[in-house]
Amino acid sequence: MGVNKAEKKVAMPELEANERSRCFAEVALGYDESMAREEAERCLNCKKKPCVSGCPVNVRIPEFIEKIKAGDFYDAYDLIRETNSLPAVCGRVCPQENQCEGKCVRGKKGEPVGIGRLERFCADYVMDHPRDENNKTAVKNGKKVAVIGSGPGGLTVAGDLIKLGYEVTVFEALHQPGGVLSYGIPEFRLPKDQVGHEIDLLEKQGVKIECNMVIGKVLGVEELLDVYGFDAVYIGSGAGLPNFMKIPGENLKGVYSANEFLTRTNLMKAYRFPETDTPIKVGKRVAVVGGGNVAMDAARCAKRLGADQTYIIYRRSEEEMPARLEERCHAKEEGIFFKTLINPVAVLGDETGWVRGLRCVEMELAEADESGRRRPIAKENSEFVLDVDTVIMAIGNSPNPLIASSLQGLKTNDRGGIVVDEESGRTSLEGVYAGGDVVTGAATVILAMGAGKRAAKAIDDDLKKK
Repeated sequence: MGVNKAEKKVAMPELEANERSRCFAEVALGYDESMAREEAERCLNCKKKPCVSGCPVNVRIPEFIEKIKAGDFYDAYDLIRETNSLPAVCGRVCPQENQCEGKCVRGKKGEPVGIGRLERFCADYVMDHPRDENNKTAVKNGKKVAVIGSGPGGLTVAGDLIKLGYEVTVFEALHQPGGVLSYGIPEFRLPKDQVGHEIDLLEKQGVKIECNMVIGKVLGVEELLDVYGFDAVYIGSGAGLPNFMKIPGENLKGVYSANEFLTRTNLMKAYRFPETDTPIKVGKRVAVVGGGNVAMDAARCAKRLGADQTYIIYRRSEEEMPARLEERCHAKEEGIFFKTLINPVAVLGDETGWVRGLRCVEMELAEADESGRRRPIAKENSEFVLDVDTVIMAIGNSPNPLIASSLQGLKTNDRGGIVVDEESGRTSLEGVYAGGDVVTGAATVILAMGAGKRAAKAIDDDLKKK
């Protein structure tokens, strides 16, 4: 008996694995108009709309899908943009399977509606079919808000507040806006022209973006409030401090943090060297330590940069990997080898100080730990050496300590995250708010955006009272 067509999503066209593993072109090619309308027809337009409650920024999902069904693609896009300033981004990199699609009623009998694919379609359609944008700005209310960091959380705060009449200035430490969208997520998952397009729309609405502004060095948060006259400051500076395992040999040449490796590759466009100024050295055998989306990104970049063999080294089983299933599948299709239940204990070097191998131990899983995943423990007498010449550590990032250390009275936790009221983003200092990875540590784009929306509402509520 065949599968009911309505039980399966419309397949996403993709570049063939052998072709894409040699270039940085986008892997998922997106729906055309007929595919989008066919997928939209699968939506049941449920009365209770459980998908909306699963979205951290509460996109009006069934309503925009109804517009797609009718072929009103611009209207669909406008509905999304009412609550989400970055639809092209979210449609590509959100873990929809754990959020909106995870609550989709259609998913009880078959696959959920491809909400992320439809959101991406709307954003791509508007970019590919430009219209005369109505960039009418809101009536100014005379108040100024500074946003530190132009990642997804900061851009969300800026987008929400500019609509309410605030003068918003975003301060970005790097030479290009976008935060993790620009430096962290590879071109083949998130084309940078899409990121640029969405930032351009915010600027047309009136958001000012100042790059090369390292707050905590060039200016302090107190100066923004007391000298430059900002009424509130939102800290969305992300988690840019890479974590290491603290094992012997991590200072050898050929060991990267995933943060540096991806920044050089994506933001600095090392994959185009020598057309660009930034080189990157990738050996023939690369080990990427970690099991999240960042590890998958690093491994897939290494493959594209010329590695003959690339390994994912993860201390638990694949079932416990935090990386999205789609990212794991794409990595395997591109020839990435998964070595699970393996943990590095030392990086080995040659006489010239370059990596020559990774000493590892085999692991087995015991009872679940506080993360809910089974705890890995080392097997006795199981050491072996993996012959590699490049090691990329992708075991997470911590909040950048610069702002917190330069701002007296700002409460932080033992992980360096800024302590906030979760529902409002209010910090221990009046007029200072924070959200995203600088609070939680490295998490997802959409969770940072959700925190940004809550903080924008709190900023508006608080300043109205003044």
